[in-house]
Amino acid sequence: MKLLVATRSAHKLAEIRAILAPLAELELVSLDAVDVPPDPPDDVLEPFDTFEANARSKALWYAQHSGLPSVADDSGIEVDALDGAPGVRSKRFAPTADQGAARDRANNLHLLQLLNGVPEERRSARYVCAVAFVDPDATADATARSQFTVRGTVEGRILEAPQGSGGFGYDPLFFVPDLGCTFAEASADEKHRRSHRGAAFRALLERLEAMDS
Repeated sequence: MKLLVATRSAHKLAEIRAILAPLAELELVSLDAVDVPPDPPDDVLEPFDTFEANARSKALWYAQHSGLPSVADDSGIEVDALDGAPGVRSKRFAPTADQGAARDRANNLHLLQLLNGVPEERRSARYVCAVAFVDPDATADATARSQFTVRGTVEGRILEAPQGSGGFGYDPLFFVPDLGCTFAEASADEKHRRSHRGAAFRALLERLEAMDS
């Protein structure tokens, strides 16, 4: 089975490949390997207020334009002291036009500024990842086998300064008590085992294996 992984992020693609590796009969296809139109703007592709709806929107768009079963995720961080913000706007949190690593740095700085003076006990947060699967050959009936979403979360807290040089996004600020470090300090294997994305894509793996059985 060919499965299109609908992300332009090399970091995400590497994580997803590692997580889905146990399903040997699954051939993961990157966006670079297929002929699809340029991505619509983020506010067109991800206009909704929930991770699940945005992930489904992306998976459906790529499935329709590639003709392949597709998976897409929408992920972000929810900070309790900010009433769950940035949430679905995690990628576009800071008021900047920067992209890539520069945007990550701007988002982290913006988050720290908003949390300035907030004590440690009120800096609880969680990473959330929703993953959607869409099969373009069976979307008319929208059955549980043709399209579905799964979710993974991990609890932690936001530090007052970044720690570690690995990972991406908010990883340098996201401290995971069970690991005793931030995701930016954790090894790739540790992050895969404990991360929101790892949990969500393992749930996806279970659903795909059940479809093949």
